[in-house]
Amino acid sequence: MPVTDQMPTAARLVAAIGLGALGWFGSELFRPLMPEDTNFGWFNQVNVALGAICGWRVTGRRLGYGYAEGFSAGLTGVGALVFWAIFVQSLNEMLKRALDNRYDGVIEGLTSMFELMVDYGMTMLNGPLIGALVTGGIVVGVVSEWVSHRWS
Repeated sequence: MPVTDQMPTAARLVAAIGLGALGWFGSELFRPLMPEDTNFGWFNQVNVALGAICGWRVTGRRLGYGYAEGFSAGLTGVGALVFWAIFVQSLNEMLKRALDNRYDGVIEGLTSMFELMVDYGMTMLNGPLIGALVTGGIVVGVVSEWVSHRWS
């Protein structure tokens, strides 16, 4: 990988801001799908940070090669955002439960974490949420690609 692949660019910044905003918007669409008594805490803020990281590292790395690649990069960034958001939120919930002594061992806690990931993934199977994430990913990818051509 060339050294220039790690350089900050306007397109990476736009991708990071766009996926961060999409992380917030997706979090707000996900909240009503959970039980009413769910304590979300830093849910939105964590997903914004994950979106910004995925925008910078995943989407931003693949920009500058044409609009079809930008389209694809945006969808890949959203896929990475969804994976890491589910992973981190499941890890957080597993750690909360572990501190309440709900598990007898490490393996039981890890198994529970992956069960939580599946549960959260199944909860995310919601038309408006999926549509917003896919559309947002495409828009972020294409706009970031446009910025890469405009300010390169």
